Amino acid sequence: MKIQSFHVAQHPNENLTVQVINSIDFYQHLHQHKELQLSIVVKGKGKLLIGDSVHYFKDNDIFVIGANSPHLFKNDRDKKNVQMISLFFTKDTLGHGFFDLPDLEEIRPFFLIAQNGFQLLSDKNSIKKLMLQLPDSSKLSRLVLFLQLLSIICKAKRKSLTTFVYPKETKLIVGERLQVVFDYALHNFQGEVKLDTIAKLAFMTPNAFCKFFKQRTNKTFFQFLIELRIEHASQLLLSEKYYSIAQIAELSGFKSISNFNKKFKTHKGIVASKYRQSLFQRV
Repeated sequence: MKIQSFHVAQHPNENLTVQVINSIDFYQHLHQHKELQLSIVVKGKGKLLIGDSVHYFKDNDIFVIGANSPHLFKNDRDKKNVQMISLFFTKDTLGHGFFDLPDLEEIRPFFLIAQNGFQLLSDKNSIKKLMLQLPDSSKLSRLVLFLQLLSIICKAKRKSLTTFVYPKETKLIVGERLQVVFDYALHNFQGEVKLDTIAKLAFMTPNAFCKFFKQRTNKTFFQFLIELRIEHASQLLLSEKYYSIAQIAELSGFKSISNFNKKFKTHKGIVASKYRQSLFQRV
């Protein structure tokens, strides 16, 4: 398996490409494409792997994926279909220099802030309303909706998805190794994960693998693994309100509650119990 060089299917008479997913799973391969991707998860929950980071997603979350950023939406299998609407485009989608027009000055910063990808934290209802209109809109209406979306997004609150920018396509052999490592981590993070096992999967010595992973993701493998476990714990804190903190720590791959509390506070800036309280206060 590899990081797929994904080619977005584009109609020959359309500039903006809209994709609607209504299926059991999202696309199951780590992949990248030259287009920026604006997506709303209409229905579904799981984990988003992008660049060097892991993020939990749920219904109505909105993401912008940067160009050439390896990513994967891994939904939880709950026998329910997932739904997503995505818009794919580049800075030159509407013609070279289009966004240099003086009248579009307020939305020009979008292409700078989108390099690392981000998740929208505000104005989600307004953006959702526009996104839901995209699939059935005419080409002219789609263009108007696109410009409206960029205008709102540029003013909205957001959080970066990754600190690691991929300026070009990842080489085949590198992609194959990262895919195998990410797949193993996703399926085994709740148990013990040994460096020797991971290194063998990548056909490398432990020292060589550590160097390889750090160079490609800007963090160590075990930093990535802890982040994956913390995001899983965050998901459980919201969805499993009758589980104790100790149970959630164990289900997320932590051997001790003290280590879990320490790592959770480091990553989230708040202890797990208060994090859970804040979640239910917002619901």
